[in-house]
Amino acid sequence: MASRTTHRVLDTRSLNRATLARQLLLSRAEMPALDAVAHLLGLQAQNVKPPYFQLHARLAGFRPDELAGLMESRRVVRMVTMRSTIHTHTAADALTLRPLVQAPRDRELGNFRKGLLGVDLERLTGLARAFVEAEPRTMGEIREELLKHWPDAEPQALSVAARCRLPLVQVTPRGVWGRRGQVRLTTVGCWLGGEASDAEAEVSGAGVDGLVVRYLRAFGPASVKDMQVWAGLTRLRESFERLRPQLSVFRDENGVELFDVPDAPRPPADTPAPPRFLPEFDNLLLSHADRTRVVPADLKGRSWAGNQAYCTLLLDGFLAGLWRLDDAGRLTVELFGRATRQEKDAIAAEGERMLVDMAGGAGGAGSVRFGSIHG
Repeated sequence: MASRTTHRVLDTRSLNRATLARQLLLSRAEMPALDAVAHLLGLQAQNVKPPYFQLHARLAGFRPDELAGLMESRRVVRMVTMRSTIHTHTAADALTLRPLVQAPRDRELGNFRKGLLGVDLERLTGLARAFVEAEPRTMGEIREELLKHWPDAEPQALSVAARCRLPLVQVTPRGVWGRRGQVRLTTVGCWLGGEASDAEAEVSGAGVDGLVVRYLRAFGPASVKDMQVWAGLTRLRESFERLRPQLSVFRDENGVELFDVPDAPRPPADTPAPPRFLPEFDNLLLSHADRTRVVPADLKGRSWAGNQAYCTLLLDGFLAGLWRLDDAGRLTVELFGRATRQEKDAIAAEGERMLVDMAGGAGGAGSVRFGSIHG
């Protein structure tokens, strides 16, 4: 193991294997879903199904009803946190992470200040809180309620103000596998019966430092800029410097300083990495400033179309293609390059496993096909 003062260079494959190990993608972990959600610091959840597929790629024996049960029992929740996007978090993280990412919410709200002229934000916060805590509300209902008090304000700005000022969660059945539900919101404190984590909550240096360590355990080795991209935060250098004596320090092939937790896994670069099917917006592909540890430079942008992400295939640990699952349970895999027969067989086997576990497919020949996902 490297000493805490070493600046050994980690090449791209070494970074890839280290990150996959932290992300539970080198081998499926024997871990409860709740523990995995906590370890991963949440699951990107812009859409309802991706968190379930993220856990299937990472956990042995995972079935959708495990996470659905956690949603219904309020042990995990959906809310806006990192990068101003919806994540599925444990109840404990929902209460503690939201204040840590309040600064970006304040900056976001600043973009709407012209539409909020004459609006008392403290009063708006109180009114919105009382309204959503009386019963969960849709964003449209929140907007209409606030317009009663500020009819000359810009309607969207009022909605944004409520979302940015309050720690709002999406209540079930939204987010529960196999169930439909309109997005209805209340405060995290009201939903969990705990102490609300408001915009006014004090954020201590110790809290930020703890988040740095947890980020490194889930995504490291990483640079300061990597974590800032993941969290949507700035000015994290101070925390890394406080922690420097406790961390291992490396450099990547471009000379960028990388930090890591000393006892975190850093497998050999030649460690086998099995194929994995990841859903759209998986945090593996979104949580570093330099994504070449997973996305080869020549494939940059291939997993996106506009502001929408495709479902992605990892082969030998790196982005190698896209996939689509249709309503009939047919899985189409589009490879970016050539694959050996052995690699295709491994991809098909992993796809069959996903069909059986997640899509209710019966498996068997023909369930997985190789071709264009747009065909």
